[in-house]
Amino acid sequence: MLAFCRYYPPILLNRGIKIIQSRITFLAAALLSLRACKDEPARHVELGNWYAQKGLVDDAILEYREAARLYPQNPRDLSREDLSALAQTHHNLALMYTKKGWWNYAVMEAETCFELQPTAANHELVQLVKRRADLVDSDS
Repeated sequence: MLAFCRYYPPILLNRGIKIIQSRITFLAAALLSLRACKDEPARHVELGNWYAQKGLVDDAILEYREAARLYPQNPRDLSREDLSALAQTHHNLALMYTKKGWWNYAVMEAETCFELQPTAANHELVQLVKRRADLVDSDS
């Protein structure tokens, strides 16, 4: 150790150790962020729900659309929970489109929701959105 210290004073050794520690910390943070950046539809739905609660309809629409895009295209490839979550995502999209007054898009999303999960509530959503879209079209 003494021979080593003769060539590298302790101040330089401490600085070198700090640089190595900061690089290790940076690499660890980078690896964690790569893991966290993995696109998961549930994260986009949660963020969409938060935006919707705050009244940020455009941002909510973007998040719900991204969540729907991340699910497999074939519903047969989905688990029951994922199928339910995807139907809820389309339901939320239909509601956001109604808030924007985009009735044709709202009808399409409501129908998709009903196709994925044919429940009475989803059927009622389709009927309500279609009626409202017809009223808006007749007023124009």
